[in-house]
Amino acid sequence: MTMLYRLDAPARDVARTFGADEREDPWAGGHVAPGGFAPVITAGREFIAGPRPDLRAPRRMVPRLWGVPPPPSAMEARPVLSVRNVESPFWIGNLRNSEFRCLVPATAFMEWGKGTDRDGKRARHWFACADQPVFALAGVWKDSEVPSFALLTCEPNAVLRAAGRDAMPVILPADSAAQDLWLRGGWDRAQALLVPYASSMMLERE
Repeated sequence: MTMLYRLDAPARDVARTFGADEREDPWAGGHVAPGGFAPVITAGREFIAGPRPDLRAPRRMVPRLWGVPPPPSAMEARPVLSVRNVESPFWIGNLRNSEFRCLVPATAFMEWGKGTDRDGKRARHWFACADQPVFALAGVWKDSEVPSFALLTCEPNAVLRAAGRDAMPVILPADSAAQDLWLRGGWDRAQALLVPYASSMMLERE
């Protein structure tokens, strides 16, 4: 499970990449850890109930906390960082309603690997995308005690499997049509995006 990622770009550059208004988020760049606030891109309809209007609201870039409070029945009180079962009753209502889906901008993400590094510490692997310096992870948001979000996961590609992982975050394609499908499309079409990113497009960094 992804436990750390980076967004090494300021708010203005991130907003320009995803066609969003950055005035609500002063992000300056850096690491994002569980329980920390980070920018997410929404379709701009968080507070609109009822039928979808003919005119599209502009995308919004807003800060949200990484980690959704668990359901009351959960055995552990730790926030939920990722969605591994999209059919779970805890998630399905949000996923089927596109207003709750979001883009989570990143420039790299970290996964724990097998074995230890040269210092005897647990191995870390940082991954980035060769074809997009700033990429979008598929996310879903909830509002309960805090405005929070979680990342969608999928089967690992060959690069992540080689690092010993059994899942990876969903990285959306660079084209705006795919991103728009995640933000606005029906769940029957949007869930087709939950696939491993091409191994040939992955970079491993220190």
